[in-house]
Amino acid sequence: MAENELVAFRERWKQELSSKKREPRLPCVPSSSRDVRDQLGRRDLINLKKADSPSKPAEGGCTEEEGCVDGGEKPAAAAAETEVQPQYVSIASSLLDGRTSPLLDRIQEERTRRKRLYDNMTNICSASFQQPQRKVKKEEELVDQLIQDLNEVNDIPFFDIELPYEIALKIFQYLNCAELGRCAQVSRAWRVLAEDGALWFKLCVREGYHQDASMSDSPCWKSMLRDCRNSAKTVRFNWKNRVGSISQLQFELGKVLCDVSSCENFVFAGYTSGDVRLWDTLHWDSTASYLKANSLSANTEPRPHVSHVQVNSTVAAAAYEDGCVDLWSTETGGEPIHHYQTPGRIQALALSSDSPVLVSATGSDVRLDCAKDCGYWRTVCQTQLPKTVESATLVSGRAQQSPLAALAAGEAVYLLDPRGEEPELLHSVYGHPVTCLDASDSHVAFGVKRTGWSMHDGGNKIHVYSLETLKPAVCVGSSPGDFTCINLRDSPPHLLVCGNKDRRVRVFDLRAGSSVASLYAHHLGVTSVQADDWKIVSGGGEGLVCVWEMRMAAKLWEMHNRHPVRHVRFNTSTLVTANIPDDKLPRGACITDDDLTAHRRHRGVICHYDFSEDALSQDHVLPICRSDYTGSYGYNYNINLTVPYDRLSGSHPSQ
Repeated sequence: MAENELVAFRERWKQELSSKKREPRLPCVPSSSRDVRDQLGRRDLINLKKADSPSKPAEGGCTEEEGCVDGGEKPAAAAAETEVQPQYVSIASSLLDGRTSPLLDRIQEERTRRKRLYDNMTNICSASFQQPQRKVKKEEELVDQLIQDLNEVNDIPFFDIELPYEIALKIFQYLNCAELGRCAQVSRAWRVLAEDGALWFKLCVREGYHQDASMSDSPCWKSMLRDCRNSAKTVRFNWKNRVGSISQLQFELGKVLCDVSSCENFVFAGYTSGDVRLWDTLHWDSTASYLKANSLSANTEPRPHVSHVQVNSTVAAAAYEDGCVDLWSTETGGEPIHHYQTPGRIQALALSSDSPVLVSATGSDVRLDCAKDCGYWRTVCQTQLPKTVESATLVSGRAQQSPLAALAAGEAVYLLDPRGEEPELLHSVYGHPVTCLDASDSHVAFGVKRTGWSMHDGGNKIHVYSLETLKPAVCVGSSPGDFTCINLRDSPPHLLVCGNKDRRVRVFDLRAGSSVASLYAHHLGVTSVQADDWKIVSGGGEGLVCVWEMRMAAKLWEMHNRHPVRHVRFNTSTLVTANIPDDKLPRGACITDDDLTAHRRHRGVICHYDFSEDALSQDHVLPICRSDYTGSYGYNYNINLTVPYDRLSGSHPSQ
């Protein structure tokens, strides 16, 4: 609305209000019902009959029969009520009062107008001159306020012209995707703010996509987030319906698989031949996959077995039966970058998931090594515990701090900090040995076996301690069987998943100390387990891998291989499982054969599942369906077709 039009509109309304004030008022004369009916007409006859009742005489007023009394004046409020307002004033008043339908209110006012007209004709109308002026002034204020509100409709909001863009962007960063979409429909200025790339980049990182990316890596982070969500939806569908490809990571040396570890796209395995193998599942032909043993182990005959392996995104570590420990770089491979010898067999080996820190235990002796900024490794701590160390783990999320290791020795749990002189005792109860151990960046969890009369107190327990206060946070469990595995590091926040010898997989809420899910999974006990926000993957001693839907506590699908499942690790789209034999020294295919080369069925197997690939492509057809029966794996068709109608394919083409 232009400024000249507003001025003319304002003046025209004021003139109408002033002319309303100068209109001659009706004289107060006695009237009868007949005169009123003649003036109003037959149409208003019904309304007048409802209002045709004797009014009470007021002080200084008049009645229907008496007429006007000299000197009598009606109060100001009554005079204001008797005045009939123009229609536009009533609409303006309704708008300013906040009513949503002023015309509907006008209809109701019109019904009462005739009744007021009848009262004006039958009562004395001697109001003072100041009262109409006061009314007109109020009406003029209503007009000014209405015109001002009409002006604000066409004005640009101060949020767009007075607030700096950076401040507005900080306000918009607290909105989610749906709220940003609604704000983009308000105005062009708000649309520019709502589609800013910085907002969508933060939303993408907040939801877990492209954590290591920078702002300049994509020209449109809004479309990037949409594509990531669609891909995650597809992968989740494939997980539930067992759609994808499967690769068997086999290292054909005729020896038995000893231990397996995986992290992100790396899979690391050690064998009884003393060899180790590293797979990069993103680059199958990577030269870093070929690792050489140290010269001492390579020249030993027979070569010692590999007892433990660990891998993260930067280094891979292997411990041998003779006490040697080797470390390799996952980027270059080849010769070890660090090596040391211990006097006895390595009982426990742990590698930090996010930093180059390694802890190893030989009997009761513990050694902690880490890499300097320049890349050289050094020993930062050596100590001895009262009993033999059975398991060890490193606390993650301490890249900028001193490394911290949790150690289980007998019935005691210790925390090893290189800055302290001695390991700190965290938990110890005589006669209650620790069966499993795991740690996250804020808590340490371990299973405790109860024996004797203590079994009547509820059975075996899982104790969770806070690393900040070093005090018990919660105690859960109450199981008759021993807890065999715990996964706290990879579980969702405030959740803990564990496996037990009583064949059940349990999920606990650490905030309430209650059970979220209890699944009857494996008849030979649970050997490995992992969970995220909606699914659980468990492995058992009978060789069965099961995938569960947590909310419904229902099994989605299962896969079977020979030998117990000793390793389970998954991320968004991939799953790595390892079936490791208990017998590391089997004989050949024939009992009379002196060849100690293990038969294929005794070696163990590593399976890599990829749920992001298209299972209908030609490369992912079952191997037996495209085999020419000339390869050495042709006789193994009965194992590959355990589930004949499975849509998961077989070995990877690179193998």
